Amino acid sequence: MVHIINKEDSVCNHFLAELRDKEIQKDPLRFRRNLERVGEVMAYEISKTFHYATRQVQTPINVADVRLADEGVVVASVLRAGLPFHQGFLNYFDRSGSAFISARRKYKENHIDFEIRFDSIYTPSLEGKQLLLVDPMLATGASIVVAYHELLKQGGRPAHTHIAAIVSSRQGIEKLTEALKDEPVTVWTGALDEHLTESCYIDPGIGDAGDLAFGEKL
Repeated sequence: MVHIINKEDSVCNHFLAELRDKEIQKDPLRFRRNLERVGEVMAYEISKTFHYATRQVQTPINVADVRLADEGVVVASVLRAGLPFHQGFLNYFDRSGSAFISARRKYKENHIDFEIRFDSIYTPSLEGKQLLLVDPMLATGASIVVAYHELLKQGGRPAHTHIAAIVSSRQGIEKLTEALKDEPVTVWTGALDEHLTESCYIDPGIGDAGDLAFGEKL
């Protein structure tokens, strides 16, 4: 199942608009904060799908019945653009574990074709938990598919995986849903764009999220 957040009008559209705006992008602090804010919105939406149980809380006056999620959560992100987005999820799932994936595109001599290089993965146990695999940009979908399988290889099998992106390409969504069609996976995206450039950047997209958040890499 694929959820597209901006299909419904909400304040999240303001954060998405600022992330796309090339003038506002010149302020890296605001850019990082908008990545974080979209992560907070998505955390709230994803939390609605969890299993809840009734608990009791002692107030200064009496006992109150409350409904609380009773599932463990691990938030996993792809470095480096994923860090502010990851923080947005942690702001809401503040007792969750964290996993980090170091991955990059290795371009070939034509500077167009590339392969995904994974340097390292750090993860707590995923067994029976809700895995939130978050990456701001879902372009070709190739890195997320590999990251998903590598995480499960090291951390065990989660009860369910939520893959979250801020902007996705239609090609990336189609690749993801086909590659993981037999897996317990739900996909969430802030916006869905129709095209990829020749260099596999999302069009219109937002540009290179990592560079905009942290400076151009060498």
